[in-house]
Amino acid sequence: MSFSALGLSDEIVRAVSEQGYTSPTPIQAQAVPAVLSGGDLLAGAQTGTGKTAGFTLPLLQRLSAAPRHKVNGQIPIRALILAPTRELAAQVEESVRQYGKYLPLTSACIFGGVGINPQIALLKRGVDILVATPGRLLDHMQQGTVNLHHIQILVLDEADRMLDMGFIRDIRKVLAALPPKRQNLLFSATFADEIKKLADSLLSNPALIEVAR
Repeated sequence: MSFSALGLSDEIVRAVSEQGYTSPTPIQAQAVPAVLSGGDLLAGAQTGTGKTAGFTLPLLQRLSAAPRHKVNGQIPIRALILAPTRELAAQVEESVRQYGKYLPLTSACIFGGVGINPQIALLKRGVDILVATPGRLLDHMQQGTVNLHHIQILVLDEADRMLDMGFIRDIRKVLAALPPKRQNLLFSATFADEIKKLADSLLSNPALIEVAR
């Protein structure tokens, strides 16, 4: 199976093939159509299965196909990807940029441990896709430097690690600030009880995908 057979645009397929990928991994083959359908998704996938492309590719496709309206002269954030660590957040945003290089979409990555002012300047310019760690995103929310009112797609990446690291309260605060009508994608290596509880409260009739390592 090819990436174009999954319903992805020529621009995205071209960027993917430039990264050296010719056919989708099992998680990509299942997740891409599920995300493109617009419904919620609960996916069990380890790191190393190609899961990042499993959500970034269809997310790029959906955002690039939808009209892009400025709000108060600024590009609103339409997709939010939460990741547990700065390393993972940076990695995911790198994928967004690589796969979206031929699309007119912008992205930014924000995490703690570095100065907040350059991030504020970045957010002021407006971005379509924001990749963030929960703690630093809350910092921006408290300072009023991020606007989450126009989010259409939310991704929780490595949700089990986020819960293990004690981020559940932060995640709930973020969720409370998002518009109720949106697409939710939850990726986790395990489906522990805590994850099931979070999925039940977050997802509506989700597609369920489990991929072995």
